[in-house]
Amino acid sequence: MNRFLQLHLLTHYGPSNLNRDDSGRPKTVVMGGTPRLRVSSQSLKRAWRTSDVFAAAFGRPAGLGETGEGTHLGTRTKRMGVEIYDTLLGAGLAEKLAQECAASIAGRFGKLKKADAEKARSGLEIEQLAHFSPEERQAITDLLPRLITEKRAPTEAETALLRQPRAAVDIALFGRMLADSPAYNIEAAAQVAHAVAVHRCTIEDDYFTAVDDLNRHDEDAGAGHVGEAEFGAAVFYLYLCVDRELLCENLGGDRALTDRALAALVEAATKVAPTGKQNSFASRARASYALLEKGDEQPRQLSVAFLKPVSGSDPLADAIDLLRATRAKMDQVYGPCAAAVAELDALAGTGNLAELQAFAAGD
Repeated sequence: MNRFLQLHLLTHYGPSNLNRDDSGRPKTVVMGGTPRLRVSSQSLKRAWRTSDVFAAAFGRPAGLGETGEGTHLGTRTKRMGVEIYDTLLGAGLAEKLAQECAASIAGRFGKLKKADAEKARSGLEIEQLAHFSPEERQAITDLLPRLITEKRAPTEAETALLRQPRAAVDIALFGRMLADSPAYNIEAAAQVAHAVAVHRCTIEDDYFTAVDDLNRHDEDAGAGHVGEAEFGAAVFYLYLCVDRELLCENLGGDRALTDRALAALVEAATKVAPTGKQNSFASRARASYALLEKGDEQPRQLSVAFLKPVSGSDPLADAIDLLRATRAKMDQVYGPCAAAVAELDALAGTGNLAELQAFAAGD
């Protein structure tokens, strides 16, 4: 098996605000002395793992009381204790006992927030997001009926519900950290860079008004609402690196599931956009260019190709040429970084997604 799979993607997004900062503006970065638009890796990873692509490949995360058979996606939440409490309460358990049970179970996955006597379901949320694997959700599902039937709190042994995830593709790819139980941490097999524009970018303001449909303008001819939204447009370079051996290890040595994970990741990375402001901009896009490399050499990204911003009238075509040229020069001075390469070039109409997926999964 070639250990590393590297993906280099160029995707054009029209006017959009895919990933906002704390003031609502599109995220940015200064690179090569020029301002660029940026999409964070956290935003990208969440879009992929919650996408229809992953759901079609691995099923939707199972809820409490569901078998979860065939599900290979985890659930990242602070609210597992609340879900357990509602399930127990709905099954007829007394409120105080349901609270005790839920706190005992959820508390094994992280420190619980301080209880507030004036708030319902208080003290059941975990302070930090915990990523529950399908095995762990199933273990909780199996435990609850016993507590309901016997009307009792779980024993300490019964709350030992943490598992080494071996069926959750999203956890295997992107990892998880449990601060209070580091033995159950999972090292991410996929490293995802922030997507960065290849050219200088300007954030623009969209001043807009909304009309009140029932306003006949007999007294007030003004708008019912006035607002402002900020946006930008860019060609983004995105780099991913997957340790395929670690991915297979994280999935318990299941090669078939590993191959499915790689194929789904390639499809999601090339087809799925973050959901920020999609209703306002419909900025859905697919990668126009994809370069995949696999081999055992130490990986490297190629963002240096765009340290000097692309400035021509056709930034996408220029970016493709720059990426190819930079890769060739790197290989010339360091030796080949990859044992095999595959490309998709939508501008030229060469390559296709199915070939990239087969390449990613194959030896």
